[in-house]
Amino acid sequence: MRHRMRGRKLGRNASHRKAMFKNMAASFIKTVRIDEDAENAPKVSGRITTTVQKAKELRPFIEKLITLAKKAQPHLEKAAQFATSADKNSSEWKSWRESEQWNEWNQAIAPALSYRRRAFSELRDNEAVDILFDELAERFAERNGGYTRVVRLATVRLGDAGEQAIIEFVGERDRIKPKKRSASLEESSEATTTDEAETETTAESEAATEEAVEDSAETAAAEDDAETETEDDSEKEK
Repeated sequence: MRHRMRGRKLGRNASHRKAMFKNMAASFIKTVRIDEDAENAPKVSGRITTTVQKAKELRPFIEKLITLAKKAQPHLEKAAQFATSADKNSSEWKSWRESEQWNEWNQAIAPALSYRRRAFSELRDNEAVDILFDELAERFAERNGGYTRVVRLATVRLGDAGEQAIIEFVGERDRIKPKKRSASLEESSEATTTDEAETETTAESEAATEEAVEDSAETAAAEDDAETETEDDSEKEK
């Protein structure tokens, strides 16, 4: 029985599988930077096409590397506080190298360097490691897991009719589905809008009544003033 035998063999031995996933992961990461002048440049960034089984096995391999790169970011930010912008072997750089600031920078950068070496041991590709730490770690800084998705393709592979799939980084070309509202929520919203409309109508009628009362009061006051003036004029004539 295959108890505790996790993973797919994929028709390869252990060393062959490990080498295959290293190459696939490096190629996948390097698709983030598209060089249009390159001979075999990918058409879409951050995406490769492979079989469904390989894509499912590659996904945890890639996501663990991204987690490594994310763990290095706080140490890199801390080390940037003690770094210098002087050119190497210049007088300013040499004075910084002999100062206490260099010791603080060295202590801060050590964990990040360890994470970078671990990632390089898995990928064996400097360009892929640079993209992993410089771009992907910052891109998924606020995301807790789930950095890739696997999408099955309807077309099969020519030759052996293998099921194909796309594995790509999330965050680009995401489809946001509108949320379906239940019937009870729609009824409650309709009732709320009806109540609001009735309230507005009542308020408008009350405001109109108040305006009419004010107008009548002003008219009565004007008539009283006119009568008073008439009486004063008649008394003066007498």
